[in-house]
Amino acid sequence: MSKQCRVVVTGMGVITSIGSDLASFWEGLLEGRRGAGPVTRFDASAYSSRIACEIKDFDGAAYFDRKEMRRMDPSCHYGLAAAQLAVDDSGLALEAIDQYRCGVILGSGIGGIHTFETQHRALLESGPRRVSPFFIPMMIIDMSAGLSAMRFGFKGPNYATVSACASSAHALADAFRTVERGDADVMLSGGTEAPITEAAYAGFCANQALSSRNDDPASASRPFDKDRDGFVMAEGAGMLILESLGHATARNAHIYGEIIGAGMTADAYHMTAPEPDGQGATHAMRIALSSTGIEPQDVSHINSHGTSTGLGDIAETKAIKNVFDGYAKNIAINSTKSMTGHLLGAAGAVEMVAVMKALETGWIPPTVNLDQPDPECDLEYTAHTKRKVDPEVALSNSFGFGGHNITLVARRFHN
Repeated sequence: MSKQCRVVVTGMGVITSIGSDLASFWEGLLEGRRGAGPVTRFDASAYSSRIACEIKDFDGAAYFDRKEMRRMDPSCHYGLAAAQLAVDDSGLALEAIDQYRCGVILGSGIGGIHTFETQHRALLESGPRRVSPFFIPMMIIDMSAGLSAMRFGFKGPNYATVSACASSAHALADAFRTVERGDADVMLSGGTEAPITEAAYAGFCANQALSSRNDDPASASRPFDKDRDGFVMAEGAGMLILESLGHATARNAHIYGEIIGAGMTADAYHMTAPEPDGQGATHAMRIALSSTGIEPQDVSHINSHGTSTGLGDIAETKAIKNVFDGYAKNIAINSTKSMTGHLLGAAGAVEMVAVMKALETGWIPPTVNLDQPDPECDLEYTAHTKRKVDPEVALSNSFGFGGHNITLVARRFHN
């Protein structure tokens, strides 16, 4: 077997409700900025949940011409914009790279649902001749990966991962393994989502997943709090450049941190509910740690899945206790979803950006709105204010409908 490559992160880009570039996003997390507000994408007056973390300051013209914009779903708008930011941040000289050694793996939970809704409406109202010839390519989930490859000339491995809210974390795991085993030098990886649409909202409201704290959107996302009543839907994207250490050092790239392992399991339990004792999540964390040789007591930070749902927050807390036992109370855990909302398939990537910045700077962003912890959620969740921890090793958890569990392990970079 060939020697495995170390995999480092050299570029990051984010488009979120609390910041549409890396600096403003990180600043927003540290100050506890909340992205939630009333839904403006459609008339939500008849819905049980009328709040969302919408992106207010996105300027598509900064990334695309009008023709390009019309031929992309909003999920592609966010995804390609974040990808451009990540590539720019990495300092990659695109004209000098080996195109077949650079690839793209991106994740999304529901992809081009906005396009699906608008084109279905056109079909019903005006007939099949009014359906756009771009309907299918705009809707399919892999198109953000395909368009990113076209934009940057990356001709290596290229595909999309779909595992609900674990989608972009799975994409990162696949990209990490691709670089680690030497199949690519550079991988663009992450996720994108644009789910604030009428049909998507109706579906999530019907299964009672969303918060209905409509009179106080800013406090609606409250992971681990006893008064939580569901998650707050969010839109946006997170993208990272994963690179072999040799390739990165040869071009003197800035390195944010290192991805060192991943663990994946399935609950095999229920369509939407987690396994109550968190056994699937437990094993995902254990597998991830085992793959690295890292001992549980070496972990000082966990960016939790922490969605603000009744069952999910308790199951994740139990899983962390299962893995770390008495040491669990020493770990600085947080949920950045308390500020960004839940970006569904893009959540894991956006949260890995936060983990990388935590490793680089030593600061752990807070979990806001955690006013009265649920008695069954009794760990250290970094409530209200940021905390200086200087973590060496951090985990990022992502779990999805269907029982998908994944844990990524990251480490502060040292030569």
